[in-house]
Amino acid sequence: MPKAIKLCEGKSIGEHEIKYVEKALNDFQISNHGYYIESFEEKLKSYLNTEKAVSVLNSGTSAIHMALVLCGVTTGDEVLCQSYTFCATANPIAYIGANPIFIDSETDTYNMCPNFLEDAIKSRLKLGKLPKAIIVTHSYGMPAKIIDLLEIAKRYNIKLIEDAAEALGSEVEGKKCGTFGDYGIFSFNANKIITSAGGGALICNTETEKNRANHLAKQAKESQEFYLHSELGYNYKLNNINAAIGVAQLETIQERIILKRNIFEFYKSCFSKTQNVKLLEEKGINFSNYWINVIQVENSTLRNNIIKRFQENNIEIRPVWNPMHLQPLYDGCLYFGKNESKKMFNQGLCLPSGISLKKQDLKRIATIFNQLI
Repeated sequence: MPKAIKLCEGKSIGEHEIKYVEKALNDFQISNHGYYIESFEEKLKSYLNTEKAVSVLNSGTSAIHMALVLCGVTTGDEVLCQSYTFCATANPIAYIGANPIFIDSETDTYNMCPNFLEDAIKSRLKLGKLPKAIIVTHSYGMPAKIIDLLEIAKRYNIKLIEDAAEALGSEVEGKKCGTFGDYGIFSFNANKIITSAGGGALICNTETEKNRANHLAKQAKESQEFYLHSELGYNYKLNNINAAIGVAQLETIQERIILKRNIFEFYKSCFSKTQNVKLLEEKGINFSNYWINVIQVENSTLRNNIIKRFQENNIEIRPVWNPMHLQPLYDGCLYFGKNESKKMFNQGLCLPSGISLKKQDLKRIATIFNQLI
């Protein structure tokens, strides 16, 4: 069996989460004000090794919405968005009443293709339209070609938002994902590499932008002794209980990344002698947290057999993202690409990748793959 097995069996929740939550409860700091909120923001900033400002919000989705607002996106504007992603990346565009234009992926990282992105920009410019923002996703924790994408964004003076919801700890040339663009976002949903039992973060360039985001995220209440509102606000700020969990989780981020990368090595060993299965892996300057391990199965019969056998053994396995440009919700939206993301959807599978996987779980997984490939 792969050596990585002995390094698995991590704990999703530890003693510090309980300790910090109890302190917040005992001190009755349970709203969107409290010391754990400030601590979470500062510790995230330190972990990301950035001078940028950090605001913790109640979800990664709300962080994308706030980033779009800070970009000045309004009704009728166009936003270039990665197609191969979860709906939470694209939906905030619709919240605002803007129009998403979906961009296909490249096959190295499964993320936004720089060539298709530039094709889309040039096409819109010919019609006298300049998109207001770009949203690129680091899917499954695998860094996108962010340096190329950022260069294109700067060339055409378009704001770039990094959806790093799944990529906390992933890096490109030693720099953390989520800190390259004009804005970055993270998610701390229960399934992410760390959780605050729901929550997210917005990475801004300046304290002024952070303060603006916080103002809007707290219902845009003016600084008066009475309730005064001059613009539309939202109830998006993280509460102190969730922040307490996040602080504790962040203390173990390095150990979690090690466990995730060991699980990747386990799968790499499983597929080392077959040409029928391709495991998504980091290349060159990229460092992935391997939030979820993803494979492409060339043979549809084998893919279907893998799904069936896992289901028979009560092990969760599911297809990869169904691209946004193929979703009924976004039928009719513009799309630029060559259906690479559609191929990924038709051939791709997400494998069990939780840090709480036990030795016997990995042995069962390895046994199934040994029988099938």
